[in-house]
Amino acid sequence: MLNNIKISQTTDEIVLNVNIIADIEEVAEELTEKIVKLKEFYQSAKTPIRITGRLFTEGEMERLKKIINSEIEVEVNFDEPSDLLGLHAIKKTFKTEMDVSETKYIQYSLRSGQSEEYSGSLVVIGDVNAGAEVIAGGNIFILGALRGLAHAGAGGNTNAIIAANSIDATQLRIANVVKEIEAKSEKCPICKIVNNEIVIN
Repeated sequence: MLNNIKISQTTDEIVLNVNIIADIEEVAEELTEKIVKLKEFYQSAKTPIRITGRLFTEGEMERLKKIINSEIEVEVNFDEPSDLLGLHAIKKTFKTEMDVSETKYIQYSLRSGQSEEYSGSLVVIGDVNAGAEVIAGGNIFILGALRGLAHAGAGGNTNAIIAANSIDATQLRIANVVKEIEAKSEKCPICKIVNNEIVIN
């Protein structure tokens, strides 16, 4: 049984907390099952639903909204990217140049379930395997392969970059921009934002 969505309730809303590294197909499948059960708890007042924990593309958000609204006519909201993915202390949008920043070095590979967060730049001397995540307010440099989640400029810095020996991940994130990856990138790709899109060179 899938367990990527945790449901809780506040006085103002229902909160669906989605596993940060969950696959969108698994999230959609689990939501389809859980929204039927959640419908039983709704009274006449339609308490808004907020989805948090994971950064979604526009298409993914629309897909999840349709699943919910197929059973419950209710307002569905998503957290802003700046409120997600750790580094909650970084609230303002940084526009500083990224060629100089404090750097933390991780001298090992990250396995599934491991996470590293830092307000400056991160250098991983090893691999970031599938199911692992690295989140930085600055740049991210991976001397091995990137197969997990990497989010550079997590506080909103669109000048941040992601570089790795190779990239075999499904998604990249810089600031509030998300790029879906369709093919493995080799030969030390460098990823940065150009015209509000992530470009891999």
